[in-house]
Amino acid sequence: MLIVRYASRTTTRGLVFLNHHLYGEPDGPIGMDYYVWIVRNERRTIVVDTGYSDLGGRNRQRGHLIHPGEAFRRLGVTPAESTLVLTHAHYDHAGNVDLFPDSKVIVPRTEFDFWTGDCARRLQFHHSVEDTDLDHLRTVHEQGRMVFHRGHEEIAPGVELIELGGHSPGQAILTVRTDEGLVLLASDATHYYEELERDLPFLVVADLEAMYRGFDYMNGLVADRDAILVPGHDPAVLDRHRRLDGPMGEFTAVIGGPRSEGAAV
Repeated sequence: MLIVRYASRTTTRGLVFLNHHLYGEPDGPIGMDYYVWIVRNERRTIVVDTGYSDLGGRNRQRGHLIHPGEAFRRLGVTPAESTLVLTHAHYDHAGNVDLFPDSKVIVPRTEFDFWTGDCARRLQFHHSVEDTDLDHLRTVHEQGRMVFHRGHEEIAPGVELIELGGHSPGQAILTVRTDEGLVLLASDATHYYEELERDLPFLVVADLEAMYRGFDYMNGLVADRDAILVPGHDPAVLDRHRRLDGPMGEFTAVIGGPRSEGAAV
């Protein structure tokens, strides 16, 4: 599995954790990195999330360290031969779906139904998405390339997709079996290690109760199955894992499989 950091910024803890003042801690700076993930072996490639588009970045004054499309190209991802999984539809995870014009796209049904429904137009939800991205998802659906997911199911041998909700109505996580152990790819079910470890919900939340239940579920995977946690935005992620050999090692870490660029992971 490849972990690819495509952007980075600095914000404050008060703008990251829900009701931060309740914890009696001083506010202060915190880094926020942005990732996409690639799960592959010699038989298949699964791209998990697509990062934010140029438009999504410009609308929020955020650039790229490397554009996700360029990262995919340099890592040997062939869109037509890849399956795309979207953990949720926020702008920084579903912003470049058009780079995969022929791919099957797996999306939590709850997520698609919410973001194509009326409530998604409300400001408290809508600020997290781009209309252009949602239009791309509608196109995928109209073309018959969308595969809906509900609950907990295996989408490929050793790869399970699990809907938790919380941060977004259909927020999903993945578990991936690797030769280093079971990986818990949390995406934004937990943005940071400390979010899960210290029970600190993220500021953007669609269903707080579901978020807390998701914390319990993920903590159970870590405790009971010794799962390797990969949160969605923690700057420490790359340093906790071995870097990919070659130039893309600046942006990419590996869990399981060979280290060389372009190799099956």
